[in-house]
Amino acid sequence: MQFPPSNGDFTFVSSAEAEELSGTISTQDIKVNMGTDGGKDAYATTFLRQRGYGWLLEVEEDDAEENKPLLEELDIDLKDIYYKIRCVLMPVPSLGYNRQVVRDNPDFWGPLAVVLLFSMVSIYGQFRVVSWIITIWIFGSLTIFLLARVLGGEVSFGQVLGVIGYSLLPLILIAPLLLVIGDFEIVSTLIKLFGVFWAAYSAASLLVGDEFKTKKPLLIYPVFLLYIYFLSLYTGV
Repeated sequence: MQFPPSNGDFTFVSSAEAEELSGTISTQDIKVNMGTDGGKDAYATTFLRQRGYGWLLEVEEDDAEENKPLLEELDIDLKDIYYKIRCVLMPVPSLGYNRQVVRDNPDFWGPLAVVLLFSMVSIYGQFRVVSWIITIWIFGSLTIFLLARVLGGEVSFGQVLGVIGYSLLPLILIAPLLLVIGDFEIVSTLIKLFGVFWAAYSAASLLVGDEFKTKKPLLIYPVFLLYIYFLSLYTGV
């Protein structure tokens, strides 16, 4: 059974009358010359860029800031901290230290290290008060800061926080002595007073400037009381 051609080009035959057809279809070999390897890379690069995928070919360069040492990344200057420690432990002007750097160039990590060290030392005195030491450091410094601002001083909270923290060093130094001569009450009391005066003088001499004029005792006294309280956290008295 045959169907007339629809367009004059094809003849449709039914499957019942169709004979088995066999044969091959041959086509010319198609070769695409992509050139050398460099040409291939250039072609691929051009293709990706034309299609808007050029960002795939970009190579991120290492940022110089990402290769900074950890201490520099955290803004920790060990030489500066060591110099400030010497300024606090030796508050006598005749020694030639520029003690104003402790106030004028405050940092956070140095005072924090001193406060943490004092907390560790206080474990030998009374373990249950260690959790209060950092709290008293922060809020005690805040109290001194507010009082200084009320009295007309031009200091920042960061400056007060750093000075109060660094000035705990004298109390850390007297702690081993108190462990050795704790049984001698008179000597122990004298060492405690010496340590408190040492710490308070170091802090007050940095915080109390000429702008306070006749109001200096109003700021020195709270600083002295703050270090007495710090010492009481260590001794438990």
